[in-house]
Amino acid sequence: MSVLTRDEAQIRARLLDVQRYEVGLDLTRGDETFDSRTVIHFTARADGDTFVELKPATLRTATLDGHPLDPTALDGNRLPLTGLTAGPHELHIDTEMRYSRTGEGMHRFTDPTDGETYLYTQLCMDDAQRVFANFDQPDLKATFAFTVTAPPAWTVLGNGIAHPDGDGHWTIAETPRISTYLAAIAAGPWHTIRTEHRGLPFALHCRRSLAPHLDADADELLTATLACYDRYHEKFEEPYPFDSYDQAFVPEFNAGAMENPGLVTFRDEFVYRSAVTDTERQTRAMVIAHEMAHMWFGNLVTLTWWDDIWLNESFAEYMGYQVCSEATRFTDTWTDFGVVRKGWGYDADQRPSTHPVAPAPELVPDTASAMLNFDGISYAKGASALRQLVAWLGEKDFLTGINTHFARHKFANATLADFIDNLASATERDVPAWADTWLRTTGVDTLRPHIDQAPDGTATLTVERHGTRPHRIAAGFYDHDLAAGDTLVLRDRIELDLPQSAPHPLGRRPALIVLNDGDLTYAKIRFDPESWNTLKTGLSALPEPLTRAVVWNALRDSVRDGELPPAAYLEAARAHLPHESDLALVQGVLTFATTQVADRYTAPEDRPAALATITDLCRDLIRRTEDGTQPGLRLTAVRHFINAAAQPDTIRDWFDSGSVPGGPELDPELRWRILGRLAVLGATDDDVIEAELLHDPSATGQEGAARCRAALPDPEAKRQAWHDLFEADTLSNYLFTATAQGFWQPEQADLVRHYVPRYFEAAATLAERRGPAMGDAAGRYAFPAYAITQDTLHLGHRALDNPALSAGFRRRLADQLDDLERALKVRRDASATSVE
Repeated sequence: MSVLTRDEAQIRARLLDVQRYEVGLDLTRGDETFDSRTVIHFTARADGDTFVELKPATLRTATLDGHPLDPTALDGNRLPLTGLTAGPHELHIDTEMRYSRTGEGMHRFTDPTDGETYLYTQLCMDDAQRVFANFDQPDLKATFAFTVTAPPAWTVLGNGIAHPDGDGHWTIAETPRISTYLAAIAAGPWHTIRTEHRGLPFALHCRRSLAPHLDADADELLTATLACYDRYHEKFEEPYPFDSYDQAFVPEFNAGAMENPGLVTFRDEFVYRSAVTDTERQTRAMVIAHEMAHMWFGNLVTLTWWDDIWLNESFAEYMGYQVCSEATRFTDTWTDFGVVRKGWGYDADQRPSTHPVAPAPELVPDTASAMLNFDGISYAKGASALRQLVAWLGEKDFLTGINTHFARHKFANATLADFIDNLASATERDVPAWADTWLRTTGVDTLRPHIDQAPDGTATLTVERHGTRPHRIAAGFYDHDLAAGDTLVLRDRIELDLPQSAPHPLGRRPALIVLNDGDLTYAKIRFDPESWNTLKTGLSALPEPLTRAVVWNALRDSVRDGELPPAAYLEAARAHLPHESDLALVQGVLTFATTQVADRYTAPEDRPAALATITDLCRDLIRRTEDGTQPGLRLTAVRHFINAAAQPDTIRDWFDSGSVPGGPELDPELRWRILGRLAVLGATDDDVIEAELLHDPSATGQEGAARCRAALPDPEAKRQAWHDLFEADTLSNYLFTATAQGFWQPEQADLVRHYVPRYFEAAATLAERRGPAMGDAAGRYAFPAYAITQDTLHLGHRALDNPALSAGFRRRLADQLDDLERALKVRRDASATSVE
């Protein structure tokens, strides 16, 4: 199948003006295919040739202005439209299309709990052609009018209000002008909760088997949705541009959510079947705010070409966190961003595959290369850059520029240049120069404090900047509060513009200097020796969680850069997490401590001690929360104790009794988590897994069982899992991911060693055979991440020499190999330090 190039898109956009799509879908044709009939109304601005895209199982007929086209002329995914004359045209295409099991196009899912079937579309970035024929590029906007035939017991959802016409026939209200990748349909026997706010209908939808769980959280979901809606209307002058706001929680969804106008789709793990922490609820509220921001930035005003992905995602990422903190009960969202999302951006920006937030157009020559940029740079780094921009411009001027942008380009398309022009119109600051240094460059700056002490005891601060970007940061100066033990108190927090024009006077030297206090810029920070000594005993005594997030992020970066031994990070966690009150920080630090420090950065012979440190601090947290006043903290500690358990006895007792002593009782998530760890440790078997699946036959249960079976330390279990992953081609996207997550385990390196060289060819051919989504899953989850050896690195680099690798898998593999090389270096540096 051909990918669309930027040059082809520009040529077609100059030739065509597309007015309207009429799409008829028949979803009653069986389990494998559906019928799709499309009428496209468009105008040619001049005589010329072009093509329309579609990926049918069968192209039945195609007619242009009443004249039949030859179906055999379909070349891959392109049907030529030759000899167009200037003026209006009408294209009719009748096809049979395939359902997907990979989360692309029209995904079909049958719920193992009750046998009910659900369908939904996911069309970004170029999968609309899997559902209906179209001119598949973002700058050929048109209106969409869908009609759908579905089983009579189903409900159909779309971008506009859906009207039942009887006997399973539905008409979806015609949309305003939107891009092809934003069209959306969902169908099935949905459980629905409806309300109305400010004259607009709102609704929540999920599978029937999840109905009790959606009902339990409906008030929280709708409260967050409506609060964000109101807050956006306070910030934006353009009103919400669509006729309804549906939020559908759908199964086996590859992303977190998708901003389809009027029909936002979310992965249905956000409908919680088991206990969750308040931080997880905060994340869900942030995603709601993120997707709603897209209604303006992405849907009302859409990128012209995919080099400006950041215009969609960076903006929504920034607004999602900001509006969630302003409009909902979750007022501390930037702490979570700092300790979780920002690291995603820092990591991506230090790999060979890094790219500017706003890459030059020639770096995004086609849709395949564009897909690679949905990453930590376009989301987390871009949002960090916008946060720095707001700090530099002021929010008033920032919003003035944004509202000008909406007014000038509504229901149309825009570029980076348009965005910068509109921001510049609201301020006297040099926004183009800011954009050049922040959006057109790569890499992470590093900021280090240097303290010069004068003979009279006073000191000055100079910030050494390794990098080229200007920064406006806050620097926090902290002293010991001798009256309150180890507590640190803020003496002063001052703003600095970097590079500095002169050293900043400190007076008496503070015990601790925290650069980027408040986390308003995007840069790695380091500490002077005296500050580091203060942090060893005083990190948990810092008064604000966002300051502590900045510090923990700095320690994380120092480990990854080989400047702080992994054991020192674990020592800091052991000393300070038992006193930490912020859930996001506890979850973020424990996750890094387990999945990176213990599992990858620590040599195998030192791993038992690392796991023991983690389980010991989790025990401390469990003891601290025995009074029941901090259930989220207790749940976090229990989860991570399970993940790090090196011996099965304690967690097997929990599993057999159905409860952790003192709580919580084991819900399905905790039962599958324990069973997965018991499988890794060889302390369970397939009979127990099968019995648990009978108890929980849900989709999540099926995934849990697949993960557990693949994790068993048994050669036959590994052989079967490998067959399912790379040979059978029967696993859905979620079952593939679960099986891959179970397969590779640090404890089982010898057992699976002979699969490591087989991975590279098997994954490459799977990516080619099963498409981008499965190729991404093979690169992300099925990579032998714990085979941290030079041999693995050599095999991987040899695989990269294969010119036939798909673009998505190549990028994922290159990133994995860079992470592996970093882990090897961290181990070497830590070994050298211990010898010294």
